[in-house]
Amino acid sequence: MNMEYFSDTHFDNSSIKIPLEVAEYENCEFRNGDLSGSDLSGCRFIDCRFIDCNLSNAVLVETSFQGVRFGTCKMLGLQWNDCKTFNFSIKLHDCNLSNSVFYQMKLTKCSFHNCQLQEADFTEADMQGVLMTKCNLDLATFDRTILIKADLRESTNYAIDPERNSLMGAKFSLPEVISLLAKYGLVID
Repeated sequence: MNMEYFSDTHFDNSSIKIPLEVAEYENCEFRNGDLSGSDLSGCRFIDCRFIDCNLSNAVLVETSFQGVRFGTCKMLGLQWNDCKTFNFSIKLHDCNLSNSVFYQMKLTKCSFHNCQLQEADFTEADMQGVLMTKCNLDLATFDRTILIKADLRESTNYAIDPERNSLMGAKFSLPEVISLLAKYGLVID
C-alpha cells in the first residue's frame, strides 16, 4: 500500500481536513487544529510539531510518533499504548494529558514539562531517565514502573510506592518527595 507523504507542510484549523488522511507527515506543523475524537490510526508523524491542538480521545492504533513535539495541547484520554513502539519519541510542554494510558510503554526518549497528568496510567512503563518536571500527577498510577534516573523535580501530587517501582537514582524535590513515605502512615513534622 502506497502511503501519501507530506513534508515541511503547515496545517492550521482551516487546512486540517477531518478525518486526517492516513499518511506519513515529516517535519510538518499542526497549529490550532481540532483533531478530538479523530482516527489517526496508521499515520506516521516524524519530527512534527503540534501547537495549540486538541487531540482528546483520538484513536492511535498503530500510529507512529518519532521526534514529535507537542506544545499547549489538550490530549485527554489518549491510549498511547496503542501506538507503534518503534523509535517512539515525544516531547510535551504545557499539555493536558489527563486520563492518558502509557501501559507497558518504553518512554525513555520522552519528556514532559509542566503537563497535567491527572489519572494517567504509567503501569509497567519503562521511564528510565525520563524528564517529568513541573507536572501535576494527581491520582496517576505508577505500578511496576521503571523510574531509574528519572527526573521528577518540581512535579506534584504523585503517589509512588518505592517497594513496587524501581527508583534508583531518580530525582525528586522537597516537599513532594515526602509522599514516597505516605504508605507507612508516618507523622512527619
